[in-house]
Order: sequence, then C-alpha cells, then structure tokens
Amino acid sequence: MMEWTDTHCRVLHRLLSKNALLYTEMVTADAVLRGHRERLLGFDASEHPVALQLGGSDPVKLAEASRIAEGFGYDEINLNVGCPSDRVQSGRFGACLMREPVLVAECVAAMRAAVRLPVTVKCRLGVDDQDTEVSLRAMIARCAAAGVTIFAVHARKAWLEGLSPKENRDVPPLDYPLVYRVKAENPHLTIVINGGIATLDEAEEHLRHVDGVMLGRAAYHSPAILAGVDARFFGGVPVDINAAAQAYVAYVERKLTEGVPLNTMTKHMLNLFSGRPGARLFRRHLSENATRKGANAQTLRNALAFLERTRAEAA
Repeated sequence: MMEWTDTHCRVLHRLLSKNALLYTEMVTADAVLRGHRERLLGFDASEHPVALQLGGSDPVKLAEASRIAEGFGYDEINLNVGCPSDRVQSGRFGACLMREPVLVAECVAAMRAAVRLPVTVKCRLGVDDQDTEVSLRAMIARCAAAGVTIFAVHARKAWLEGLSPKENRDVPPLDYPLVYRVKAENPHLTIVINGGIATLDEAEEHLRHVDGVMLGRAAYHSPAILAGVDARFFGGVPVDINAAAQAYVAYVERKLTEGVPLNTMTKHMLNLFSGRPGARLFRRHLSENATRKGANAQTLRNALAFLERTRAEAA
C-alpha cells in the first residue's frame, strides 16, 4: 500500500469507520532517522487508532525509529516482513526476511525494549522455495518468543525470483487453511488474516477461524466497504457515505489552507460512490479538474453535486 494509504487516505477511511485499525504505508527505519520526520510520520489526530508500519532489518535503527514514532503518538508499531518489491529486497527488509526469522526476532525484541506500544509483525507464508508449513511457523514462533503477540499474515507465499511485486499480489495461491491451523495451534496469539479478501461476508467467514481481518486493496479501491464495518463487527451503526464525504470536504478545506494540493486528497475518494447513480460524473469531474491551477474545495463540491442531482432526477 506504499504511496496509497497516506494521511489523507486514512482520514477518509476513518470517516467511514470509527473502529477499524488503520495502518500507514510502509516507512523505512533509515528514512525516519534521516528524513523529514513530520512529512513521514505526521498524521491527523482523527486517525486514531493508527499503526505505523516500519521496514528494516537493523535492530538498533528499528528501535530508534520506534522511539521516534512513539513520540508522534502512534498506537502500534508494525514490522513489515511481507513486502516483495525489488527495492525492499535490495535493502534487506520486507518479504526476504522470511528467510531470517532469528534476525526478525532480534529486531522486534529491540523495538519492544524501546517503546511501550504494541509491536506487531506482518508477514507472508514464506518466499520462493520455502516450505510454508515450516517458514510461517518458524517466523511466528521466533517472534512470539521475543514477545510479539499480534501477527498479520498475508496468506500467500511471495516469489521474489520470477514474479513482479504486482504479480505477487495475485499469482501465488492463497492458503487460508494454513493460517487457520497456525491460529488453532497458538490460541494465545492474535492472528489477523490478509490477502484476497474483497467483501465483508468473506471477512465474517474468516473471523470464524482467526481473530481479525486486514483489508488492503479492497478498502482502497472500494472504500464504501468500510461504511458497514462498525455496524457489522463493532456494534455500531452504519455510516452514511454522503455525510462522510461532506465531513471530508471540511478536512480538505482545512488542508488547502496549509498548501496541500487538492488532487492529493481527492484521489483517494474517486471510487467512493462506485455503483451509485452519478458516480461516473463525480469521478470524471474530479479527475479532470482537481489537478488544475486554482482547484479548491468548490471543485469537490461541484463533483458531489453530480451525485445529488442524479439522485434528485431519479426520485
């Protein structure tokens, strides 16, 4: 979800669900230590609960990055051991670390010693020619021994040799039953399942076997799915998407005064109304106008007006 789930995306998603735990895009420990920290780690107070996803393989650097992140007010620090991109591999972090569970355990132990926040792990089943029955269990056992109690498992192997990062999201077969078995073997651990889950019905079925469900691309490409999360899983009420959109307009207005370009915020809501009358006109108006010089909150209001007009005409 790198370059997708930025702070603006997360604010929109929070307006659709008060309870779902949100994750940042992955940030490397080196970037936190050397880069512009406010730009990399800053977030809106409305995003809570929100977890920072870190990448890296140096226990000392990860510990320091975790300390810095704790100062920003995050609710959780998550170590990514699942990203299959070439850039990630060259930096010795992400999915390639599935081959080094001892090192990962050293990293999370150092991170836990540095902060009071929960430190969690997101991983794959394994990589390349690894036996996933062995590799997943080895990763979880090592990290659990280091004190980690929460694991988000993308139920696919990553093929670092022969598949692109995009192909790694779809081509390797899903093995949900393996994740279920690992949960059954470790009832004291919190196991969250991820990968290929597109509907809340599917999420509910998974929750018969595991403790949580992580949605990635489904939540980004069809954000309206989040509007049903609170009522279905947290005892809340369904969220009105139109009201959420209006609340996002207020956020957009505030950020525009800080110099944030309109399109960096509206791009996350292009598919918010997919399948609804007027959605195509809404999306086209934003796509064509949000990048223009002088684009402002009225540009977004004009796009939303297509939806209101279409609803009125259909009434």
